[in-house]
Amino acid sequence: MTAAVELGHPRGLPENRADQLEQLRRQMAAVSGKVGAGRRGTGLAAPAADAVLPVPSLLARVLPAGLPRGTVAVLSGARSLGLSMVAAVTAAGGNAAIVGQPDTGLLAAVEMGADLSRLAVIPDPGNDPVEVATVLMDGMDLVVLGLGGRSVPPARTRVVASRARHRGCALLVSGGAWQGAALQLEARVSGYETVGDKITSCGAISGFGRIGAVRLEVRAAGRAAGRTRAG
Repeated sequence: MTAAVELGHPRGLPENRADQLEQLRRQMAAVSGKVGAGRRGTGLAAPAADAVLPVPSLLARVLPAGLPRGTVAVLSGARSLGLSMVAAVTAAGGNAAIVGQPDTGLLAAVEMGADLSRLAVIPDPGNDPVEVATVLMDGMDLVVLGLGGRSVPPARTRVVASRARHRGCALLVSGGAWQGAALQLEARVSGYETVGDKITSCGAISGFGRIGAVRLEVRAAGRAAGRTRAG
C-alpha cells in the first residue's frame, strides 16, 4: 500500500489528470484482488462478521454492532472522529484512504493504533475529490473524504452511495454539503483531562495541568444509526 499519493502534484504519475485516474484505477484493482474482491459485487451475502467494519471505542456506544460496509456517513465536529475510524480499520487488517485532507496528522493516527502500511493518503485530489474517492472504493474498506467546502448534487451522491454499497466500502464525508447520507456522526468536545496540577503556596490546584486527553461526545442519526443502535 502506498502511504502517500499526490494526484495534485504527481511524482512519477502521468501529467494528464485522466491518465492519473486510470493509473489509480489499476492500482485499486490490484489491491482489490489481493484483499478478496470476491465478496464485493458478487451478489453473495457476506458473512455477518465481514458485513461491518470495526469501530473505535469512541463510536462503540452509538454503533455497537460496528459500521456496516457500504455505508455513507457525514462527519461533523472533531476531526479525530474520522482518524479514529481509520486507525480501527487498518489495525484490524483493512485498507483505508484519506482524500482531500492535507492537514491530516499521521502521527496522531499512529498513536491511535493505525497501520500506515494499509493507509493511502491523497492530500490534494485536484478539482474532483469525489471522483478520486469513488475510484479508491474499488480497493479500500474505508475512504475518508474531505470536500473542501464543496456541495455535491443529490444526483451524484446517490450514484456514489450505490457504488459504495456495491463495493462494500464505507465512505466518511466531511467539510462540505452531502445530502441523503444514511448516517450522520457528530463529535463535540465535552471536557478535558489534565496531567499534573498547578502548585501554589496553598497546595495543589486541580485542573491547571497540561491537557492529557480530550473527552468527546458522539451523536449518531440517520437510517444506519437506527439499524446499529443497541436494543
